[in-house]
Amino acid sequence: MSNTERRTFIKIITAGAVGSFAGITALGQDGRSPVIPESFLLDANDWVPNNPVLPVLLYQGVLTPKGGGETASTFEALFERTGWPAQWRNGVYSFHHYHSTAHEVLGFAAGSARLMLGGPGGREVKVRAGDVAVLPTGTGHCRLDATSDFLVVGAYPRDQSWDICREAPTAAMAERMAHLVFPNSDPTVGRSGPLLGLWKRA
Repeated sequence: MSNTERRTFIKIITAGAVGSFAGITALGQDGRSPVIPESFLLDANDWVPNNPVLPVLLYQGVLTPKGGGETASTFEALFERTGWPAQWRNGVYSFHHYHSTAHEVLGFAAGSARLMLGGPGGREVKVRAGDVAVLPTGTGHCRLDATSDFLVVGAYPRDQSWDICREAPTAAMAERMAHLVFPNSDPTVGRSGPLLGLWKRA
């Protein structure tokens, strides 16, 4: 990362604002500037560990939707190129759960939905086609409701496979989540994207 990019990250994070990156030459999809995500940390919530270090990232309008199948294919190609290869197309489970073996990126290819992040009584978010969510390991999530055409592409860092956890983590699981690696790449843009400034390695 260049000094210009570092200064820009620091300015955005300090101000708590969402704006455009100066000095980043890589463009997002459709030739647009990279989308700056909303980011927030989720505290542990009852049996859901969430992640005390890595924030959830919500990107709005990463892609311009062009039909569910085509948009899903575009997300799959994008995530493959940025080091987060896709593993499935489906929806989001309607029960609270988290992953202890993988970080997860969700590309919303069609429809819209209300999701609950952080476990029961957590944070409600609305997503629609073209948006992306990055959930660090341990982040609770479930679907509250969705349109009938809701379609999601699920992707993970290379060599990580997802599990489904519905109870508090064991000590071994907590240790694994604390040291789970992630790519030096933002899933929406690549090596010049905002994840590198918002996710810090221990």
